[in-house]
Amino acid sequence: MENASYTTLTRQSGLMREMQSVANNIANASTTGFRREGVVFSEHVTDLGEVPSLSMAQAGGHHVDTRQGGFEKTGGPLDLAIEGDGYFMIETPDGERLTRAGHFMSNGEGDLVTPEGFRVLDAGGAPVFVPPGATSISIAADGTMSADGEPISQLGLFTADPAGLQRVGSTMFEATNGTEPLIGGTMLQGFLEGSNVDPVTEIARMIEVQRSYELGQKFLEKEDERLRSVQKLVGR
Repeated sequence: MENASYTTLTRQSGLMREMQSVANNIANASTTGFRREGVVFSEHVTDLGEVPSLSMAQAGGHHVDTRQGGFEKTGGPLDLAIEGDGYFMIETPDGERLTRAGHFMSNGEGDLVTPEGFRVLDAGGAPVFVPPGATSISIAADGTMSADGEPISQLGLFTADPAGLQRVGSTMFEATNGTEPLIGGTMLQGFLEGSNVDPVTEIARMIEVQRSYELGQKFLEKEDERLRSVQKLVGR
């Protein structure tokens, strides 16, 4: 029964990873621009010859849910939401990152930045500058930014392979498979996109995962008792 115990332990490890993912989703149900993440399980089947085959499930990766979140109207001139596909590109000390969280502001130097101070990049990959003396900032659906009626920049939207997105913090992603400019993306000025997490669905999934984990633990406890019983009989 060593194979059965090993299989159960592998399954338990995967369920623990999924529980952590679900808990993180619930914790960020109200985080602007958050993208729900799930665990991808892979199954390995081994032929054991005369006895039945052995099936093992492992948590082999993750999946980023790219469905649209709801929009919240803020009226902020530098608050932006993306309608449809695409990500904003921001510059961090560790490299370029993607995000859907569009709560931006202007820093002391006039750069358009995130709340953490990371600069937002335009369609060509350069920082976006907001004139400090501008009295009116407007951003068109294609990302064209105008100050007092004069075009000054165009914010960029980029696309990436969802399978290559690695989460960095709550709302940023590293695109391990590279990025490409998104043609025809749509921005909404004065809006923010909320999290795409459905708390009710996540709580239901958490209960399901917890029950599955408890069943696995009970099996391991019974198997441990069986092995101890065998050892006592052999010792006699």
